[in-house]
Amino acid sequence: MGTIKSLNKWANRHSYYPLDLLRIALGIFLFYKGVYFMSNLPLLLDLYEPVKPVLGDMLLVHYIAPAHFVGGVLIIFGLLTRWAILAQLPILIGAVLINFIGEMHVTNLVLSTSVLIVCIFFLFFGSGKHSLDKYLKMQK
Repeated sequence: MGTIKSLNKWANRHSYYPLDLLRIALGIFLFYKGVYFMSNLPLLLDLYEPVKPVLGDMLLVHYIAPAHFVGGVLIIFGLLTRWAILAQLPILIGAVLINFIGEMHVTNLVLSTSVLIVCIFFLFFGSGKHSLDKYLKMQK
């Protein structure tokens, strides 16, 4: 618990608007991907064809799109950011691995790897100064 508090204090001292804008952009991108996957379900199933025998269709449909959708909204507002990112990590790791298991798409690999790196950064950094987490914490 002390480690998390010290990380939060460090993050709050070193928070700048560009990092908040990066967090908001990440949330918007994940929200967009969630809506995109919800509206293009066959595309989502085609992307995850190599791991379909292991995970099945229903797990993919009921986890990936809603996790991006809800997690993106939470990340945009900076509410429960670390928890939302923890829900995104298995999806993003799977998105990176899909390129090595199935057909390699360099654009998808670069995009999923960069989003994974940004998510790992915000997993440690937190939501920053300009977020609902900070606002609600200051109301106590």
